[in-house]
Amino acid sequence: MTALVRFRLAGFLRTGRALAPVLAGLLTLGILYGGGRAQPAEAYGVSAVVLFPVLAWQTKILLDVEPDVQRRLALVAVGPAREQAAGLVAAAVAGLGLVLIALVFPWLVGGVTGPSLPGQRSVPAGVALGLWAHLLALPAAVALGALASRVITRSAAYGVVVLTLGSVCALVLGLSKSIAPWLAPPLLPTAKALVGPLPGSTALLLTGWALAWAAVALTGYARARTRRA
Repeated sequence: MTALVRFRLAGFLRTGRALAPVLAGLLTLGILYGGGRAQPAEAYGVSAVVLFPVLAWQTKILLDVEPDVQRRLALVAVGPAREQAAGLVAAAVAGLGLVLIALVFPWLVGGVTGPSLPGQRSVPAGVALGLWAHLLALPAAVALGALASRVITRSAAYGVVVLTLGSVCALVLGLSKSIAPWLAPPLLPTAKALVGPLPGSTALLLTGWALAWAAVALTGYARARTRRA
């Protein structure tokens, strides 16, 4: 399976398709941090929210790079479970690259600042919480991108619809108090939690919520792939 992961990452990079989501991510981050400086944890919490659709889009692009015939050959060679896992792992690795860019970029443009008042988080603590926020968003983004991939939707137009609606719903449900927030990954709740003190119980709740949401979405992806096989 490792060879298949490397193969898919190589195809994603060598074809130049990795450039579009990276540029989109940099543009999004540039707009985000162009408004002024903020504490690392607070800035990174918002960064994870705005990068969510970019990470999902990157996943869709990576999974769509491989031709259908080649995908079927991989399915026969390694089996359905490993073939699906290889694509998801490759997407997660690519997503980690974009997360790393998101963590470094604000320091290059002066978008974050260290503590200026007593009681504010230290820079290392803020960066650690920012990494945590992005890692919570990544599995959900990979799951959404997988559900929007061509092998599931069978159409580029349907894939864009799934990707767009999924991203919009994730934000709208996070803002709405009348609709069950559990229907969306905890993007906005995580960003809000990083503005002030973060109790351990809240961190555990948000982590479990994010992992459970991604698990349900990935289970749906695996079942849809099985039916499409």
